[in-house]
Order: sequence, then C-alpha cells, then structure tokens
Amino acid sequence: MPIKSFELNSLDAKRFTKLGERVPQLRVDQNTAITSITALSDREATMEFRFVVNYVGVGVIKLEGKLVWDGEAKAIASQWSEKHTLPNEVFGPVLATAYANCMPATVTIARDIGLPPPLPPPPMAGRPATSAPGKGKDHHSSMEVG
Repeated sequence: MPIKSFELNSLDAKRFTKLGERVPQLRVDQNTAITSITALSDREATMEFRFVVNYVGVGVIKLEGKLVWDGEAKAIASQWSEKHTLPNEVFGPVLATAYANCMPATVTIARDIGLPPPLPPPPMAGRPATSAPGKGKDHHSSMEVG
C-alpha cells in the first residue's frame, strides 16, 4: 500500500439551525482537497488534505489531516508545486484513504451536533421505493419509471 500513515489534526463542526428544525430540501455536499505536498525523501511525501461535508444552509463539518505517501515522492511534489495536480494512480488511493478514514468520523460528529449522517439512507426492505400516499397504488406494485 502506498500510504504509510494517516492522521487527523483538526476538526471543526457547526450547525446553523435549531436542533430539531426541519429543512424541506437538505443538500449534502462532500469535498476532499489536497492542500499541500512536501517531499520528505526520494520515496516519501507528506500530503495535507481537507475533507468537508457541507449541509447547505444547515451546517458544516471540516476535517484536516495529513498522510505519508510511499512512492515517487520528489516527482509528485514537483508536479504538485508546478501544476497543483496529481496523477490518477496517486490521487485515487489518497482520496480513498481520506474518505475511508474521515467518513466514520463525520458520521459520529454529525450525530453529536444534531445533523443527519452524511450518507444516503439504506433501502428499506419490504417498502415500495416510489409509492406515495393518495396515488391509488397498492403496496405490492413495482417501482415507477418516468
């Protein structure tokens, strides 16, 4: 695995609405960004990142941290300093590691400050996916496609 270590060093969470206040249409955006890359040696680079879950108009959770990449560190740091880009074979594992480590933390933080988890709810077994009250559909109908 090209990622040698991972650590969180900052978290900030805010809810802008009152506890229990219903929001008619909640949009949850997630964004992961590399903020800096520093070569430690020919093979190791430190990558700092920011992971943000934005509950648009309702709240925000921000995590910051760093990880150590094991690979062509000097070339990656050089490319980052010139173009602020990473090759896909580097960005993919970095993004996956940040997501896998940050998402459980944001779920817990969201619960603690009264926000819904930033994950889509699982499908409910035995419940029609699109039936709505008053539509004249029975409870055993198939999903409607529009």
